[in-house]
Amino acid sequence: MEKPKPKKRLLRRLVLILLVLIVLGLTTPFIVTGIVTSGKLQSIDEAEPHDVAIVFGAGLYGDQPTPYLQGRLEVARDLFFAGKVRVILVSGDNLTDEHNEPAVMKAWLIDNGIPANKIVSDYAGIDTYSTCVRAKEIFGVTSAILVSQTYHLPRAVTTCQLVGVDVVGVGDETVRYISNSWKKYSAREIPATINMAYEVLIHRRTILGDYESGVDDALNS
Repeated sequence: MEKPKPKKRLLRRLVLILLVLIVLGLTTPFIVTGIVTSGKLQSIDEAEPHDVAIVFGAGLYGDQPTPYLQGRLEVARDLFFAGKVRVILVSGDNLTDEHNEPAVMKAWLIDNGIPANKIVSDYAGIDTYSTCVRAKEIFGVTSAILVSQTYHLPRAVTTCQLVGVDVVGVGDETVRYISNSWKKYSAREIPATINMAYEVLIHRRTILGDYESGVDDALNS
């Protein structure tokens, strides 16, 4: 039996190495996420008190929160009244005058009993990475409880941890039983988690600016 020629053997090795690198590139983000989030996904009762809760935006219906966003806001409200947090940082998209997630989030919280001076708005939290980076760099947050749906929390917690914000996550699952999109959004976390690793690795630039004292002021008020 004729042995493979040296060039063919080299090509096979290169292909094998490439396949191994691809597999590692695709699986490593999930391994890291599993390690980072171990013990950090909690219930309201389990969570230790923190100064700040960070609520991620999740879309609007006109001037009202979507069911996903309302679920997150309800968790933040419950954390506040349970004495688990002192300030709520609402972070969302305000790229147009007609779409102002933080304003709607703040209005909902005020309508549901949260004092206005305990709510701080981040108007450039256009995605999970931006929210985490801006929480640290713009608002000086180094420790927080993250609030989102449970399928999103592993990526959110990992992102914040890797950019220097020590966090735990408290999740909402109420929408799971009323929305046909839950499975779709859960599946979307697979490519999003891979992308998260890339964003953190390259220190992706996001919208920054001068330091804002809103969180400090709210804590001192």
